[in-house]
Amino acid sequence: MTRYKKHIFFCTNKRDDNMGCGDIGPEAAFEITKNRLKELDLWGVGKIRASKSGCLGFCDSSPVCVIYPEGVWYSYFDLDDVNKIIEDHLINDKIVKSLQV
Repeated sequence: MTRYKKHIFFCTNKRDDNMGCGDIGPEAAFEITKNRLKELDLWGVGKIRASKSGCLGFCDSSPVCVIYPEGVWYSYFDLDDVNKIIEDHLINDKIVKSLQV
């Protein structure tokens, strides 16, 4: 049994060459995801969790996030993409193929 039904990690790493995810707004993506899940009472143990992470190793596709337990990787470009990941994948268990890395 896992602690969370789903867990999304947002890379917030900042690199010296300005290529890291941290330079493209993952903090906002994390906050929007966390707040949306709380609004829907989907946040917490036995439900869904969002976390910030260090480098996830997909710098060429940044910014990125990964959702477990599925192990699905996404690259997002704006907050509409983040909202699509929240609605389609986290809430409705449907992979967003257009954003998949």
